[in-house]
Amino acid sequence: MTPDQSPESKNLVLGAAYWLRDLMLSVVIAVVIILFLYQPVKVEGTSMMPALEDQERIFINKFVYRFGLGKIERGDTVVFWFPRDPSKSYIKRVIGIPGDTVEVLDGEVRLNGQAVNEPYVPEEFRDRLTVPKTQVPADAFYVMGDHRSSSNDSRAWGVVPRRFIYGKAVFVYWPLEKMGVLR
Repeated sequence: MTPDQSPESKNLVLGAAYWLRDLMLSVVIAVVIILFLYQPVKVEGTSMMPALEDQERIFINKFVYRFGLGKIERGDTVVFWFPRDPSKSYIKRVIGIPGDTVEVLDGEVRLNGQAVNEPYVPEEFRDRLTVPKTQVPADAFYVMGDHRSSSNDSRAWGVVPRRFIYGKAVFVYWPLEKMGVLR
């Protein structure tokens, strides 16, 4: 300690240094979490209603599918780069996985020849489209929005390559009244 520095000022400098160290560590941890684990995302559009509504804020888990650690399963709500314009990001539900045959007959989704029970699609959101059979190739997924009559999905533009899927929607954090694990 220098002669002109009081013990109080030295404690203040040390306290500030510790505070700055803790702040920097917190920023680094937050950046790592956002870059590699969880990312906040704003839902834009109505194609996933009623599960997700326009302007809701959600967290997506980016780690679960990274490096092949997690398996993408039917029913997962995934976030991916739109295959026809990778500058755009979409959110949809996985209907078919590699090897599946998906077809839509008068609005009814059939998976490998069997009707799919879809309690997440209310009757008023269904459409009556018929889409021919699609064999889901290896390393690709057939995705659809829950609001079928307003969804731009695999029925219109085909399957999503695995490499375009970068996260799984897991948690709604805004608005507060809908906060919770994604249904």
